[in-house]
Parts: sequence; structure tokens; C-alpha cells
Amino acid sequence: MDQSVSFANIAIVSCGTLSLELNHLRAQGFLDTPHLFFTTPGLHEDIHELERQLLDRIAKAREKTDKVLVVYGGKFCYVNADEPTRTMQTIISEQGAGVARIDATHCMDMIVSEDERQQIAAELAGGEKVWWMTPGWIKFRHKVFKGWDKGLANENFPRHSGGAIVLDGVGYMDTYMAEHPEDYLDYADWMGIPITPHAVTLDRFKSLLVEKAATLL
Repeated sequence: MDQSVSFANIAIVSCGTLSLELNHLRAQGFLDTPHLFFTTPGLHEDIHELERQLLDRIAKAREKTDKVLVVYGGKFCYVNADEPTRTMQTIISEQGAGVARIDATHCMDMIVSEDERQQIAAELAGGEKVWWMTPGWIKFRHKVFKGWDKGLANENFPRHSGGAIVLDGVGYMDTYMAEHPEDYLDYADWMGIPITPHAVTLDRFKSLLVEKAATLL
């Protein structure tokens, strides 16, 4: 990883679900940008609001600098049923020069690659189907699953016989489980599957950020 790449003149616009990781990297000094802008977590459920907020944050970011790095997945974060050919990349391309998006399909993919997720599933879930999450899916539960009732939960989660695995690169889950054990158990009960934390590094995330930032400099 090229540590010489600076983010000082780059503004970052991200889904709020990843605010834990990005603020952690800024606190560590890895992200030396003074400009972090977040959309509301969980807007993949409301793509029109997602697009509105994303364009608004990009506009605000451009008031600070002409280089904007968007931290949003490509394949799963924005699915437009009315206009299937309109994708996240379409939106980013429309912004013109100086705006680039991280190369990943969704937030889990930014933290851990698909191959690594398969390895983790093999070790922790016997290769069974897993519902992947990052700590933001825990912290912002009521935004990420806004409008979901127990019936919708029952339709989606139990088919993931390997349970839910939280890819935790910031140590969030240890504190959460110690301080909010009832919430943790309630969340797992609502999902109908166990929730297993799994500690990971943020090395992949850092590499992807550096790789895309280099194209803006």
C-alpha cells in the first residue's frame, strides 16, 4: 500500500453505515482529510432519497475541494427497479471529473474480499449461507432496517443458516456486547439467527481508499 498518498485535498462522501470505520481511520491519522460527509445509514431501502442525499453531499464536498472520493458500493447499494440501467456508477459518472468511487460492491466487500468472506464462512459457519454485516448495521439497526417488521425479517434472515457475521475492524462489538447485552440478544432474536462478531483488520479498506485517491491526485 502506498502510504505516501495524502487525502488532505480530497473530500470523502460516504454512506453513514461506514462512519465508524472512516472516523476510526481519521482518528488514527491515516485519513488526513478535514472533510468527511455522510448520508443517512440504510438508504439502499430508499434509492430516491439516497440519490438526493448523495448529490447534496457531493455538492457540499465540492465547496471544500474539487476532488471527491465516494465511499458507496456499486452493485447492491443502489438498485433502481424503475430504471435498471441507472446504476451507482451512472450517478458518479454524471458528476464529471474530480469525483471517483471506491471499487467495491457493498460495505462488507470494502472491509473483506469475497474470497476472504468465503474462508470466514467456512471457518465460522461450516460453509453455510451467511448474512454479512459491518458494525454500522448494528449501531444503526433502526435506520438500516427501517420499515422492516418481524414478518419481513422472517422472510429474509432464517434462510441464512450460517447466521449473521459482523466484520468488525474497529472493536465495536466487544463494547456493544458488554454494555448492551439485552440489545444484542434482542437483535439476534428479531433476526431469528445468531449474530457472531468477527475481528478483522481495515487493511483492505485502506488499500481501496488509497488506490482510488491516487486516481484523483
